[in-house]
Amino acid sequence: MEAALGMETGLLAEASRCLSLSEAGSRRQMKNVVKSQAKRRFTPGLEFEILNADAVVLLGLTNALSESYMGYLQCMYSLNSAHSKFSKLYKTVFPNGLDAYTTPSATPAPSRKSSTLSLHSSLSSYTSSTAAVATTSSTSKSFFSRFTSSSLSISSNSNTNSPPSDAEELPPDGPIEDLIISGTAFGYGLFNLVFSLLPKKVQGVVGLLGFKYDRKLALRALAVSAGKSDVHSVFSGLVLMTYYGVVLLLSGYQADEAHIIKQYKAIVTSIEARFPQGALWILNRAKIMRMSYDPEGAIKVLRDGLRPDRPHSFAQADTLLVFELAWTLLGQRRYQEAADMFIKVTELNSWSHGTYYFLAAGCYISLGNTTKAQALLDVVPDLIDKKKISGKDLPTEVLIKKKLAFYQEKQKRRGGDPKLWAQAIKISIAEELGLFWNTHARIERRLARAHIREWSALTPPRPLSIADAATPIPPVSPVVPTSARPGRAPRPMFGFSHALQPMPLSANLHRSGSSSSIADGAKGLIAGSSEGNLNELPDIDTPDEHAIRHLLIGMCERTAGEYAAARESLKAACELQSEIKVSTWVGGVAMFELAVLDLKEVEAGEMEAGVGAFGEGGAKGVHEAVRRLTEWDKATKAAGKKLEAAMALARSEVDLSSRLDSRVSMLRDEIAAKREALGI
Repeated sequence: MEAALGMETGLLAEASRCLSLSEAGSRRQMKNVVKSQAKRRFTPGLEFEILNADAVVLLGLTNALSESYMGYLQCMYSLNSAHSKFSKLYKTVFPNGLDAYTTPSATPAPSRKSSTLSLHSSLSSYTSSTAAVATTSSTSKSFFSRFTSSSLSISSNSNTNSPPSDAEELPPDGPIEDLIISGTAFGYGLFNLVFSLLPKKVQGVVGLLGFKYDRKLALRALAVSAGKSDVHSVFSGLVLMTYYGVVLLLSGYQADEAHIIKQYKAIVTSIEARFPQGALWILNRAKIMRMSYDPEGAIKVLRDGLRPDRPHSFAQADTLLVFELAWTLLGQRRYQEAADMFIKVTELNSWSHGTYYFLAAGCYISLGNTTKAQALLDVVPDLIDKKKISGKDLPTEVLIKKKLAFYQEKQKRRGGDPKLWAQAIKISIAEELGLFWNTHARIERRLARAHIREWSALTPPRPLSIADAATPIPPVSPVVPTSARPGRAPRPMFGFSHALQPMPLSANLHRSGSSSSIADGAKGLIAGSSEGNLNELPDIDTPDEHAIRHLLIGMCERTAGEYAAARESLKAACELQSEIKVSTWVGGVAMFELAVLDLKEVEAGEMEAGVGAFGEGGAKGVHEAVRRLTEWDKATKAAGKKLEAAMALARSEVDLSSRLDSRVSMLRDEIAAKREALGI
């Protein structure tokens, strides 16, 4: 637990040592089992087999925490040895499957067919009214037969909780039985879930070993385990909470977001009732609020969870609370508070202090305080060199070192003081790194538009939409372009044009706040930002920066509901891929976000049309349903092709490619779930 939450080198090593001892000890106990004459539901010694398999799987997970391909391969080696164990245990403990077991959720058997039901009602209503003139439709495989068949209906006994018929003859379950049931479900579910989330490249390497996974069954097994009272239930709950949180944060699109949040809440509520003071449940409660577009509520929950007078404290969990709070504050443009929290993480955790200093420096860039940012950035290289895993830089640190060199070179081009190269950073490096945490996907529209205004004003400027131009910028000190002039016409986007209205800098400053202090602060930034730019270069003078700006703006435009503009911005980022020198990750991420956009746009159209559009009877209702199905079919196929293109761009030498690989895998699962729900 400490290793997984803390990600510290020492804790990872200690976890490996302890798990190795556990694996060896449980293996010895398996050989020394004394058979009992008492009637038991399960074979004596089965509990030690489960503990042994647990140790093997957790040891593999510890290796995977390095986020390197070598770590993933070591993880798969461990999982390989546990594969046959859990397959055998699952068949022994659950010979009739998992349907008989309850879960913490109010809906034990997940159904992600919410959209299908409304479409099905429209089509079935129409087809039943025309049955007299189409008597052969029920047996033929017509276009409509797919939508009105029983595969789209919810079976009345699919969610039965009655135990198998022979279970009544067995004695009541005790702690050992709970351990066996919960432990088997936990291990089997965890094994399948971990394998399903590994990068496809790693899955391809080990596919020859015969591994197969079922993510839906994995989630069901973990939910069964979470419904027990054994210690495994807590770990299963943690795994499910982590998974649901990651899907909501990183997949970009969810086939049934409401269902995921419902499952997520049920797991948190169940475990929180048993351990009300647990910091991890507080963390996940806050995550649910953030994912439900209640960031201020999430901030309050997190701050309450970090109160000095709280009865219990768990250092690694507190680190996660502070980390989550920092990102939430960053999303709210509360940069000073975010910077303070990123620095506070380094007081609680020894993992990659360089990363947190880098993020804090980015917050100060957004505040216009390049002096403070420079002071933090100056110590980042030493911090990175001090903390390595297996003698290697972490993937995030590899990216950071490239960015440091990139901006030092830019400062030389500008003719500025080489010791003050933070002056060359015009796009916040914290906001840029936030792309990998999908920070901008769940912020308020007004904040998204404020971002768009700031980044568009950087020279050479980009045009603004009327909605973006009319959005006041919250009272923080934004980065102001060095050479923009009132009334200066913006350049068109790379290869694209759309009906956007240019916004002069004077109007931008006027709308940034009504108080004179905000205007004065902006004027001061204009004067200060020209320092170190003796060659009078524009704020953005490389394809790397142009591509990152397009990507960031495209993300915020999509969040703001400006889908056409977002598509143009993301395409512009992709078009620059061949010219990018350092930030080679941009193309793959931009292509991934285009895939998300395809799905979000159709989803937004459905929400705008309302559920009533599917409830109409007769031919009108059928035509509307068919039109929606056609749109989803087209969008999901287009998104799938873009994901293939994203993976082609995310080669192993590209920074953080394994993270994009996992995101692609999650989104593909969501697309498959949506197509299955719609019957297409």
